Amino acid sequence: MKRIMIGAILVLMAAVPALLAQQKGNAKGPTPKSRPEAEAVNALIAAQQQNSPDAVITAAENLLTKFKDTEYKDTALFMEALAYQAKGDKDKMQIYLERSLTANPKNFQASLRLAEATIQGTREHDLDRDDKLAKADKYANDAIASINGAEKPNPALSDQQWDEAKKDMIAEAHDALGLSALQRKNYDQAINEFKTAVDGAAHPEPAFEVRLASAYQQAGKNDEAITVAEKVMNEQQTPQQIKSVAQAVRAAAVVAKNGGKPVTAPAPPPQVEIKKQ
Repeated sequence: MKRIMIGAILVLMAAVPALLAQQKGNAKGPTPKSRPEAEAVNALIAAQQQNSPDAVITAAENLLTKFKDTEYKDTALFMEALAYQAKGDKDKMQIYLERSLTANPKNFQASLRLAEATIQGTREHDLDRDDKLAKADKYANDAIASINGAEKPNPALSDQQWDEAKKDMIAEAHDALGLSALQRKNYDQAINEFKTAVDGAAHPEPAFEVRLASAYQQAGKNDEAITVAEKVMNEQQTPQQIKSVAQAVRAAAVVAKNGGKPVTAPAPPPQVEIKKQ
């Protein structure tokens, strides 16, 4: 399977079996209260499967407007947030992620995306930088806690598949915590978080590895930075964009190791798509 946005997949995994279970009379989790509501949920699922952000937004708003007490409220809001992300509207994406989390404080998918979005929107010289990063850390840690306590959303998933999905999402949360620490120039903490992400993921994620290399390089641990960067460069599945960053990290580490003026290499953007099966 190609790389996927694991959050969107889990949303669909949670929604589809609930509809089928409701029809059989043994529903568990959110269920439609009427046939029209079930049709509205099905329309939202169909729009998501069509990969049409505008259709998702329309279907989500239809569900939320017509069925204000729907048990799918946080799911619909989360899917709407992903649709705005796909359209490049970061402000609305964040608004709908926050609304999703308000509807369900244990929606770990919303917490995880909010952590990443908050870090991505924070700049070094922002007057409220520390407050933003503290908020991002809370989102990431809340996501980890909710993931650890979450039940399998779809009985069709094997226990192994669900365990791997949880590991990948927890790794993504630690990656966010690493990015937050890196912005604070707390390099040792960033290294620990990125190592946790790399070691804990069920499926290799080159973006986590190159960030670990960058944290090593910025901490002055150039040998470690070179080793990790070269590993990333030599991995066949590494995207070219990340290979280019790894090359820059390695070059900066080599210069610093040889007594040259330290150079801070760039890190890839915090938003990454997870994960391959």
